[in-house]
Amino acid sequence: MSDLSQIVKAYDVRGTVPEQWNERVAEALGAAFAQLLRAGTSVGSTDRDGGSTGDPNTVVIAHDMRDSSPGLAAAFSAGVRSEGMAVIDAGLGSTDLLYYASGSLDLPGAMFTASHNPARYNGIKMCRAGARPIGQDSGLAEIRERAQAILDKGEPLAGAPEQPVRQLDLLGEYAAHLRGLVDLSGIRPLRVVVDAGNGMGGYTVPVVLGDAVLPPLPLTIVPLYFELDGNFPNHEANPLDPANLVDLQAAVLEHGADLGLAFDGDADRCFVVDERGEPVSPSAITALVAVRELAKHPGSTVIHNLITSSAVPEIIRENGGEPLCSRVGHSFIKADMARTNAVFGGEHSAHYYFRDFWFADTGMLAAMHLLAALGEQERPLSELAEKYERYVCSGEINSTVADQAAKLAEVKQVYQGAETDELDGLTVRFPDGAWINLRPSNTEPLLRLNVEGPTKDRMIALRDEVLDLVRR
Repeated sequence: MSDLSQIVKAYDVRGTVPEQWNERVAEALGAAFAQLLRAGTSVGSTDRDGGSTGDPNTVVIAHDMRDSSPGLAAAFSAGVRSEGMAVIDAGLGSTDLLYYASGSLDLPGAMFTASHNPARYNGIKMCRAGARPIGQDSGLAEIRERAQAILDKGEPLAGAPEQPVRQLDLLGEYAAHLRGLVDLSGIRPLRVVVDAGNGMGGYTVPVVLGDAVLPPLPLTIVPLYFELDGNFPNHEANPLDPANLVDLQAAVLEHGADLGLAFDGDADRCFVVDERGEPVSPSAITALVAVRELAKHPGSTVIHNLITSSAVPEIIRENGGEPLCSRVGHSFIKADMARTNAVFGGEHSAHYYFRDFWFADTGMLAAMHLLAALGEQERPLSELAEKYERYVCSGEINSTVADQAAKLAEVKQVYQGAETDELDGLTVRFPDGAWINLRPSNTEPLLRLNVEGPTKDRMIALRDEVLDLVRR
């Protein structure tokens, strides 16, 4: 439990509770975070001109519905306050609600969640004021080192007297902000099945899309698993796994719904199925939202990661935008968005980023764009999505390998005559438009393969060819 390198990952803190971390570790991480903020180092927020923004003496904290989250969040808060800083406790929230809090209040923040991981996991996503990301290269490594030093001393935290905690309910303001970005009041009536997976979507959807607080929209929401339960009694809150979409697909058909939405555990990602119960790829959603944003902001840059469909940059260019390819991972995309002032960004994993949302990711806002696009015309979603799905993709396939670097080199040698790049792992592009990306996991002895082809037969043949190379 004392080795923080096991839980401090590339973008966040993540591990099992109490085996890998507990409230004492959370307290040390809170103190380390506060020390870094007070020292005025890289974790502090900066505006585009390099000047400091936000209050360096206050941190906003939120947590999800996991059994361990309230205690871990409270311990982190105690660590922050032991360094003489104040805390705003936003209580229960989705990750994008925490980003809203950090952005609207211009404060650094910490969200306690393990996203789509099973119940025994928990984690922390930390950000600068203005929802600016914190990763290994932008402060997280230093937080780990400072917290490790605190734990190695084995002594109670000492410092300035604890500051008070201010309770602040931001759910209504968060919902009103999103409603102000996408107007759904004039769309045709839609029936929408929403699978919250017992995660935070069950907390946010009734307020953002329902009539619990704000005026009603022309939406009939059919709820699935809205009860908050960090033990995930119905299925894991990981819609990237097709097995976790089965209930949503069945409910869409049963209720004759126009579409289905599935949120992950912390509700920052949103997956979509059409009226037939068929999944709509995140690449198609990325292209659809990009077209809408480019209509409002002509000529803007749109970010996509390197394993989204080739249709995405094609459609961005066709609509007058400037596509920019980024590495996989939210800290890379957010950094590229801030650097280029991009209007929007999308990933294959259903993370969607918006300039109007402090360059942060929010699955809810992407869902609202989709509802608006569908509700502003009469075609079913399956027909609307067709023009954004030009190619056939494999989805991500994991293979266990003993030596990731050696296997990547072997595959590169096999395809040495094709166009390659190594922005993130190995990407190989072929003259007929097919491509592969093979990249190593940061945390496991895995290689992750994504393949796309102009036809299903071409994709399958290429997929099987590469998997044979990787696994033999």
